[in-house]
Amino acid sequence: MKAVIQRVLKASVSIEGQKVANINLGILVLLGIVSDDSQEDIKWLSNKISNLRIFSDVDGVMNTSLLQTKGDAIVVSQFTLHASTKKGNRPSYIRAAKPDLAIPLYEAFVKQLEIDLSKKVQTGQFGADMKVELINDGPVTVIIDTKDKA
Repeated sequence: MKAVIQRVLKASVSIEGQKVANINLGILVLLGIVSDDSQEDIKWLSNKISNLRIFSDVDGVMNTSLLQTKGDAIVVSQFTLHASTKKGNRPSYIRAAKPDLAIPLYEAFVKQLEIDLSKKVQTGQFGADMKVELINDGPVTVIIDTKDKA
């Protein structure tokens, strides 16, 4: 699993002009899934994201986690995170998991993040044409790949 985590002042997801997710202070997580991702990856990544110290403490130092700030989260599936651009100019998405595998893993990740944060996590809609708006705070953007956890 690969996640792009963006610290936001606000973020929203719209589908066909309808807002389906909307948060203020928190994180927007773009999540890419490959076929060999597992429940272990889900638990590790959710824990890492929940405890990632990317929010400022009282001294203005990034030393506080989403869990501590009680901020909100939106998770959006994004198969393009696993694009390969080694050959030619058209990205290949062959590494991205097919929907029959990716959807259950995506849903399990959202559920695990809800458990770890002890609150509801908002989402986009898997496979939909989504419009994502955000105000990136900082900007702070962190990329985490579960294949690099060792």
